[in-house]
Amino acid sequence: CVLPSDVQTRGNVLLLIIILGIGGSFQMGYHITGLSSPSPFIQRFINSSWYDRHEEPPSPQTITMIWSLIVSMYAVGGLFGAISIKFVSGMLGRKKAVICNSLVAVVAAGIMLTSKGAKSYEMIIVARSLFGYSAGLGQSTHLMYLGEISLRKFRGIVTLTFAIFTSLGKLSGQFFGLSEIFGREELWEIVLCVPAILSVVQVLVLPFLPEAPRYLFIEKGDDKACKKALQTLWGDGDYKEEMDEMLAEQAAIEAAPPKSLLQLLWDRTVRWQLTTMAVICCCNQLSGMSAVRTEYLYSDTFSFDIFLNTGIPRDKIRYVTLGLGLCEIITSISCVSTRHPLLLLPVYMVSIFSYNVVFLQDSGYWVPYIATVLIILFIIFFCGGPGMCSTHHIGETVTHETKPVLSRVYLPSPLSQNALNSYCFVLFACVSLLGCLYTFFLLPETKGKTLMEISEEFKAIIVCGKLFKPREVETKL
Repeated sequence: CVLPSDVQTRGNVLLLIIILGIGGSFQMGYHITGLSSPSPFIQRFINSSWYDRHEEPPSPQTITMIWSLIVSMYAVGGLFGAISIKFVSGMLGRKKAVICNSLVAVVAAGIMLTSKGAKSYEMIIVARSLFGYSAGLGQSTHLMYLGEISLRKFRGIVTLTFAIFTSLGKLSGQFFGLSEIFGREELWEIVLCVPAILSVVQVLVLPFLPEAPRYLFIEKGDDKACKKALQTLWGDGDYKEEMDEMLAEQAAIEAAPPKSLLQLLWDRTVRWQLTTMAVICCCNQLSGMSAVRTEYLYSDTFSFDIFLNTGIPRDKIRYVTLGLGLCEIITSISCVSTRHPLLLLPVYMVSIFSYNVVFLQDSGYWVPYIATVLIILFIIFFCGGPGMCSTHHIGETVTHETKPVLSRVYLPSPLSQNALNSYCFVLFACVSLLGCLYTFFLLPETKGKTLMEISEEFKAIIVCGKLFKPREVETKL
């Protein structure tokens, strides 16, 4: 997915996309996989720190509890980061919110780097919480910023870069965790702080790039600054079509009072958008991709056992997963920009295939090889389908005033996988099939349409002969 050559040379949009990416979804992707390599070293550090304080070794339950806190506080911080997006972006603006978020990541890295010398595992917990907060706020502002700088005809391509940088972050987390790079006991704290370097780059470069044009026009009411920002990003032009679209959206916002999250949950005008966002996020989390990826953090998972059964040495499986991460990036970059719901079908079929392999895994020596091929196909189809489409589907299903309120954060969890073992793919197959039916029959096409047009299509959805369009009310329009 690349921008046309005339766009690349006439404006600074490509530079802004890269700067937003390295401080946004890249950070989230990196920390998803970055904790895998140093995990045994951190647990030994917990043991030695406890012994230095209490002069007795900690119990296995104590180490497990502290380690669980280190892992889980990232998700807790991410939740608070996502919740705070409306307040932070509304008070500071898009650009300043991104810069402040990067400063949080830099502070977290400083705490992480000094935790080893201070012999404090509490500092690791605090740093992980701040990393999570930065990831939750960063990915939300990243996606919002991308949607507000893009022209309508390039909106899909621009928002797809969110998923590309996420995949790049995951691959980087695996790469820097290799024992040949930083994946050694004396360097474990450095592995977790590598993304902070990119955060510093973002803090230094972003002030010289323009604010989001839609924010300037709709929230600040500065049409001249908006036009100047568009010209700086995309090159010379009058951009009348884009300005008219923003004007119509601004008029619609002024006709309705601002709403809180609870009010939006009861608002019939965005009910289908909320349902779509919930379905897309749930299907992404329960499609099986999280279970496939958990071999990054755990060595007793379905995927890990499959690779082991194919004859791959235990210490070489990390290189296999690195290759899968590279495959994920290649698929993401080479994808076709389209939002048709049929893109979701292939990954759901592969999930069902994986479900069949679960019941065949003890049938013969050939099953692990077939399962390995299916895992590779699963990643390819997921990254070329819902993994890429879900981000701009969510970005295009809501209008400007509801985006900060309806921002979300992914909180993947291996709990269901641990409880069901390989049979969790039965659950994944069922959820995926339901998601496929929903997107095929109900989700409207968003390509080449304005946000207001997409909103009207959602209002016109008919289920069982019933139109769920709200009653007309008298407005300023």
